[in-house]
Amino acid sequence: MTRFNRQRTKADTRAEIQRELPGLARRGVSSPLATDGRWPVPKVEHLRLPPPPTRSRPAVDPGGAVRNHQGGTGYVREPKEELFLLAVSHLYGQDSFYEGAVERDDRYRRLVREQALSDPQWTLDLLRRLRDEGRIRTAAVVGAAEFVHARATAGAAGFSRQAVDAVLRRPDEPGELLDYWITRYGRRLPQPLRRGIGDAVRRLYTGRALLKYDTPSHTVRFGDVLELTHPVPDPAKPWQGALFRYALDRRHHPESARPPADEPLLTAHHALLAVPPDRRRALVTEPGGAERLAEAGMTWEALAGWLQGPLDAAAWEAVIPVMGPMALVRNLRNFDEAGISERAAAEVAARISDPEEVRRSRQFPFRFLAAHRAVREPRWAGPLEAALGHSLAAVPVLPGRTLVLVDRSLSMFDQPSARTRLNRADTAAVFGTALAVRAEHADLVQFGSDSRVVVPERSVLDTLRRFRNLGGTFTAAAVKRHYREHDRVVVVTDEQTHWTPHDVFEPVPEDVPVYTWNLAGYATGHTAPGPHRHTFGGLSDAAFTLIPLLERGHDAARPGD
Repeated sequence: MTRFNRQRTKADTRAEIQRELPGLARRGVSSPLATDGRWPVPKVEHLRLPPPPTRSRPAVDPGGAVRNHQGGTGYVREPKEELFLLAVSHLYGQDSFYEGAVERDDRYRRLVREQALSDPQWTLDLLRRLRDEGRIRTAAVVGAAEFVHARATAGAAGFSRQAVDAVLRRPDEPGELLDYWITRYGRRLPQPLRRGIGDAVRRLYTGRALLKYDTPSHTVRFGDVLELTHPVPDPAKPWQGALFRYALDRRHHPESARPPADEPLLTAHHALLAVPPDRRRALVTEPGGAERLAEAGMTWEALAGWLQGPLDAAAWEAVIPVMGPMALVRNLRNFDEAGISERAAAEVAARISDPEEVRRSRQFPFRFLAAHRAVREPRWAGPLEAALGHSLAAVPVLPGRTLVLVDRSLSMFDQPSARTRLNRADTAAVFGTALAVRAEHADLVQFGSDSRVVVPERSVLDTLRRFRNLGGTFTAAAVKRHYREHDRVVVVTDEQTHWTPHDVFEPVPEDVPVYTWNLAGYATGHTAPGPHRHTFGGLSDAAFTLIPLLERGHDAARPGD
């Protein structure tokens, strides 16, 4: 094992960063080349923390009426509500139908910074829930960075360390947070940022995490994080100090780095890497291949590179037993193209449709819908539909009569991310259908310029095929046409309704609850605030449990309520 020398490794880190991140070579000056296109690079002055971005707000008090993006009546939200809805519906760096990525990102950063100063505990809770319950990674990481920077700029103590630790849930996220910070604000790291990252590093860095996430594809490696933040190993993990030293060796001297002798996983992995390329495929496909890969922590992502060639059927069948359920779902087309056997396909089908596996994966239903649309072989249709059904098991059975309105206007058909085939209209249809199917009695309606009743089928996927693109957003007309003394109204929409001379829910009595799920996070709402008018953002397996909670008089557990 190489003897650890702090001064040497600090010098090596500076030289490494100057070589690999040329835009950060001196005094924190940044360039688009510094991030490989991963983060937008603003013009900033370093060595002095710049003030938060400013943008004029509408000269209307919260609850007041203004024009929305569609030209109809919108209602100004309270700043906390605006931030909440934007945070849970916004994928950082992505355009929406009515807002460009830069505009949305700036609005998100401004709102986070404002609330970090005016109500830091509320904002900390929001960021934690955004990462834990919403499983939204990038917006949570960006939010934590802006939270820390806003409070550092204002000289405000407290909360920042906790905010950083709260959003870092995956071992590569400390590096991602540092990547964003260095790109935007330079290499001067406030103490709460360093300590928060250090807390996360002690919690997240293990041998298995090192193999999976400390790869050359990451701009900021584990060794960089250690050098920039100087975390002390966890006293309860006596092996962590040696692991830290190995991470530094891998970063600076990969050709001579040797894993700690008391780390069998890392030792086995190092031994696999030493096998000559022409002998590797046999190690995978011969008896015991799957166990051998598992003992060495060899992931399916790394397997093709190690084999130095594509994964054929034999290689896939060897690694399938050690793949997680969502890795299986993502690779269904790859399995088909490689031609895996019926026996292996049956094993995959059983695992991806197992209720307990689906529950543990904590995946949203649209992941299964996206996979269903991507595969070509009919053998996956049944298992994927079963998995989709299992993922909706938490949707409650609502008593009485429920009107479910699903927005199918043109603006709902933009994709929130280039990495998904699904759009907001798909998401709205999945959850609207699930709620209608599970309710005691529900009228399911798709609306746009027109509105149409959708009769749910026994199959969720068959029901989804009945939805269409219906043009504009005439919410008021749909409510007027279909509300018939229902016990509640649920709308899944982006809230950008066309002009109407009255409130869109005028036909609904004030004491009948209306629940709006906003999927886009625009600044204005489609109805005036009221005691029985509830607006939420983001959809998850637990989203609709808010309805019975509110109707039983419990706190909806949303930040700001």
